[in-house]
Amino acid sequence: MAQNRKPASPSTLTIILAAGEGTRMRSDKPKVLHEIAGRSLLGHVLMQTRVQDENAALAVVIGPNREDVAAEVRRHAPHAEIFIQTERRGTAHAVLAAKAAIARGYGRVQVAFADMPLVLPASWASLHLAMSQGADLAVIGFQAHDPSGYGRLLMEGERLQGIVEHKDANPAQRAITACNSGLMALRGDTMLSILESIGSQNAQGEFYMTDAVALAVARGQMAKVVFADETEVMGVNDKRQLAEAEAIMQKRLRAAAMTAGVTMLAPDSVHLAHDTEFGRNVTLEPNLYFGKGVVVGDNAVIHAFSHLEGAKIGTGAHVGPFARLRPGTVLHPSAKVGNFVEIKASEVETGAKISHLSYIGDARIGANANIGAGVITCNYDGYLKYRTDIGEGAFIGSNSSLVAPVSVGNGAIVGSGSVITRDVAADALALARSRQVEKPGWAQFFSRKMRERLGKGKKQ
Repeated sequence: MAQNRKPASPSTLTIILAAGEGTRMRSDKPKVLHEIAGRSLLGHVLMQTRVQDENAALAVVIGPNREDVAAEVRRHAPHAEIFIQTERRGTAHAVLAAKAAIARGYGRVQVAFADMPLVLPASWASLHLAMSQGADLAVIGFQAHDPSGYGRLLMEGERLQGIVEHKDANPAQRAITACNSGLMALRGDTMLSILESIGSQNAQGEFYMTDAVALAVARGQMAKVVFADETEVMGVNDKRQLAEAEAIMQKRLRAAAMTAGVTMLAPDSVHLAHDTEFGRNVTLEPNLYFGKGVVVGDNAVIHAFSHLEGAKIGTGAHVGPFARLRPGTVLHPSAKVGNFVEIKASEVETGAKISHLSYIGDARIGANANIGAGVITCNYDGYLKYRTDIGEGAFIGSNSSLVAPVSVGNGAIVGSGSVITRDVAADALALARSRQVEKPGWAQFFSRKMRERLGKGKKQ
């Protein structure tokens, strides 16, 4: 008989440092909550840790009175422990805020930063490989185009001997282009003693995590470096760098989509979210924005200048150009949403058409129904939202207003220009507009009077 087994205890602890305020962002929002591709910087880093080892233990160090940051941690990683760094005295001091977690005796402890959202799984895998091959400490380094401001990696052959911060480096050391990203892994059984030995004898008077390298080497431990591309390990400290990180992430997302078979006529003009999903043979025209939560089915076409968020697009559906689909929109197969149409929290069933200049909110549009130009569902009375239900095969004439709550039956026709306030039966014709009145000769009379008033013989 099968027995329930207790999951193995995690061998890795990941500590994410998220205590920085990010004053250079010029924002009331904490730096790590700023977003790229619709996800916070912190959220991206938390997802990185899940990809590399979903069973790893997780600790996040945040600043005091930052419930907003703590809430973001819990949203992405409910199992994570949260620790508070009450004083800012350097990276080693921040890591020690999680001392209680480190002391549990993990085989490996790795340190990440919440403002580094671009690290790829392959780089983390390389760090883990170095540790599994005998390194007692390993760091992710990079070759810097401009090394100013970065810690320099001091190497002897393939072994790392130390890291010197830019402000502490001599001229020869500043010429080194191999730099430290800050990402590091250490043996769990020796990490605490090394951290507690770090002093503050440096230009900034802080406790640097980088000093752990020299201390480990002095104890006879082996330190190694694995290298990543410079773009992977860039930190985000201001809005300029935030935009650079967004551009890199967008390039990755577009490349992945096209590799999976999406046709993009002008890739650089398409903005994607981290969770955008595409089916087979999707076509994207230029100048498109995909917010969070968009799923596009097989053979769908999204025409130019459309904005989508929180929408599900069915197989073979067409959207746009110049369409806006808001959260809760569901388009069934072969539905058509045309230019200058806005849809919110509505279901458009198979083959239905909303071709132009309409607003559909809190509604169901039945299969093969036709919504004419300028049709509006009046779904809000200033206090509450109400639903409109349009049946299968119904025809709603142009420039009509449907005042919810209201339903139009299967096959019914609503005459152009109607204001519908009561339910329409199936297969009925509904007309709700004033009778046309015509006054013979009135236009000539009006023109003569106006010319006399203006004292001129022509219109102004």
